[in-house]
Formats: sequence, C-alpha cells, structure tokens
Amino acid sequence: MSEKIKGYKGFKKGLICSPNGKPKQYAENTVFEEDSAVICHSGMHYCVNPLDVLDYYPLIDENGEFIEVAEVEALDEPKTDDNKKFCTKKLKVGAKLELPAFIKAAINFVFEKTEIKKASSGDSAKLASSGDSAQLASSGDSAQLASSGNYAQLASSGNYAQLASSGYSAKLASSGDSAKLASSGYYAVIAGVGVDNIAKGKKGSWITLAEWKFDTDKGTYIPICVKTRKIDGKKIKEDTFYRLKNGKFVEVE
Repeated sequence: MSEKIKGYKGFKKGLICSPNGKPKQYAENTVFEEDSAVICHSGMHYCVNPLDVLDYYPLIDENGEFIEVAEVEALDEPKTDDNKKFCTKKLKVGAKLELPAFIKAAINFVFEKTEIKKASSGDSAKLASSGDSAQLASSGDSAQLASSGNYAQLASSGNYAQLASSGYSAKLASSGDSAKLASSGYYAVIAGVGVDNIAKGKKGSWITLAEWKFDTDKGTYIPICVKTRKIDGKKIKEDTFYRLKNGKFVEVE
C-alpha cells in the first residue's frame, strides 16, 4: 500500500479494545500486527470519520469520563463493507486525543469532505438539512446549523454558533465561544467545550460542557473544568439550557 490511511480508534480506559470479547492491550506510538483482517471477525478496527467512533463507543463511559480515542494509521490495505468501519492487519496507534482535540478533528474531517457534505468557512453561515445522516459543519462566526433528520452530525468551531437538531441519535459539537447547542431528538450526544457554551437536550441524552477562566498573567482564557452529565430528568432536566459554573451544571435563566 503506497499511502497510509489515517483514522481514529476508540478504546476502553487504559487503551484496551475487546474484539469478540477478548481484551487486547494497546499503547500510544506503537505498531501492532495481526494475521488477518475481516470486518467484525479479525484484524484491528478503526473509523476514518472521528464522529463515527461514537457509533461503537459512547462519548462518556460508565464512570462519566471521556472515552479514550487515538489517532491511528493503517499500514496495510484496509478492509470495509460500509466505508464507515475499517479493519487492517497492521495498525500504528498514535497519540490519544483530549475532548477538544477530538471535536476539532471531527470538524476538520467534515470540511475535507465538502464535495458531499454541507460545510461553510464564512461568517454568519446558515446550513440546514432535513434528510437522515446529514453532516453539517462551519468554521465561521455566528453560524446557524440545523437538522431534522436522524443520525445528524453538526460541528462548529466559530464563535456565537447555534446548533440545533430534532432527529434521533444526533451528534452536536462546538469548540467556539458563546455557542448554543440544542437537541430535541432523543439519545443525542451534545458537546460544547468553548467559553460560555450552553446546551440542552432530551432525557437520555448526554451533555458535555467546559468552564473557562481568564488568566491575566497569560492574557488568555484557560480551561478549569470539563464535565459530562446524562440528562436524567431530575438532576439535569430535559429541554433546559445549562452552563458550567463553579464546576456545576447550572440552569440558564
């Protein structure tokens, strides 16, 4: 194979993957090999689209922590039956990604696929889709992204973005400041890690928010807390905007 294929692989804590129920230990910056590569049967599996990893691993594990995701490279011809999940006999595992880096990777991926996806790099963009499995992305400020189909993926890196989805199993992510993320569909994953992000969703969905503080010595905002909570309808209400303040989820008035 003349070209290395870049991708992303999810793991349980400790960089452990359990194909067919058999735990396998991985490590960063290491090459691994297996004898064969057959989708769902053998070989080492990964996704090209970072957000597709969330179809196989929840964004947040049972302990409320961000799952481990690492950049990988297929060093042997990859196999796939849906152009979504790939496997290979030889895989290089790179560095683990923190949540902001994971979101940035997802945004960059969608922009690289502008031939078949809806994307914008200008300010005040308005992107909308009513079909299933839509992918919308914007890197400009004041963007508005909306989808009514199921399995939508919405991503924004600009400030003052507004992301909304009404379909099931949506994935909304923003790394810009002052973003508003809202999902009225069930089982959504909503992550706003910019300064003063707010988010809301339906019961059964998950929200991740970050809290930032301005450091006068460094002259910039620094993250002081990142937390994730499941919308259970009690401690975290559905259809209610929250922000992270003093390390706690607080309702937005």
